[in-house]
Amino acid sequence: MKNVHKSRVYTDRPSYVDFAAPNKFEAIKSIIARRLIEYPKAMCSYSGGSDSDIMLHLIETVRKFFALPPVEYCFFDTGLEMEATKKHVREVAELYGVTITTHKPKKNIIQSAREHGIPFVSKIMSDGLENVQKKAIPLSIAEEYAAAEDKQAKRAELKARYPKCESVINFLCGCNSSGEPRPDIQLVINSSKHMLDFVKENPIPFRVSAKCCDYCKKSVALKAQKGFEMVITGERRAEGGMRSVPRQDNTAMCFSKTANGQYRLRPLYYVSDADKQWYKDYHGIRYSDAYEVYGLKRTGCCGCSISATAVEDLEKIRPYEPNVVKAAWNIFGDSYRYRQRYNEYKVARRKRNA
Repeated sequence: MKNVHKSRVYTDRPSYVDFAAPNKFEAIKSIIARRLIEYPKAMCSYSGGSDSDIMLHLIETVRKFFALPPVEYCFFDTGLEMEATKKHVREVAELYGVTITTHKPKKNIIQSAREHGIPFVSKIMSDGLENVQKKAIPLSIAEEYAAAEDKQAKRAELKARYPKCESVINFLCGCNSSGEPRPDIQLVINSSKHMLDFVKENPIPFRVSAKCCDYCKKSVALKAQKGFEMVITGERRAEGGMRSVPRQDNTAMCFSKTANGQYRLRPLYYVSDADKQWYKDYHGIRYSDAYEVYGLKRTGCCGCSISATAVEDLEKIRPYEPNVVKAAWNIFGDSYRYRQRYNEYKVARRKRNA
């Protein structure tokens, strides 16, 4: 039987993960209560999306029940936000009687995309391809590694040939730093089916980078988080990508301590889509018009080319906010078109191999 490598996210997890939704959320409320009592000076990132709506409702329910101090809510405006989202942020603040502070980046999404490049497929894929482009590593090293009988020796030789390119070699060759094959993990190029062959046959016609996320959200968030004991975010494992990859500071992913002594709480980490739907229905939560009227399944960064449904979602938005759609195409259009070519390539390969 083939050995399948599984990350610690799947092997190390708390018992409440398998609870039915009502009991799972009671467990989550207990976790939130404990941590807010321990670390009352807390801030929470609020995006205006469905995960954030569930999280804010949980936090405010717990906070009011235990008469805990207010949590500082922060909304990060990338410079490309739907009016539906901004309107919802205002409405939620009024509904719950909380303050949601808007933070804007010094370098907005248009500037960062022009300077660094645009995302493609995922943050992991974007980071890997960005480094391939910057370091000018030939894609052919993957063939060298695959053909080598002694893969550890070949990995060592590639490291010597391309110094300071450890992650790029692993990304292209589908291995770890010891030279052992790791084709099933997310950190390699072929985690997206046939991607290596596609890029070889169809060179990327634009600069790839997920730096827009760093400049428009991460750096802004880091600045906003200073001075707080605990930061609360709505990451969920079910979203996949980088959010499902274990961090060194924590295996369970729900609560951790960073190097600077600040604590991180991710109360929704083990909440599934079905759990969310139960909670929404039970408590009568209304999401923003982006969901309830436009028909989106998720929002995130509007138009972000990481989303597989970005183009489809923009067409849903178009009747209500055409200027946002136009702006998104101006920023991410090259990546949308290249992804369409990739999707067509996969279909052609499947037919050819049938």
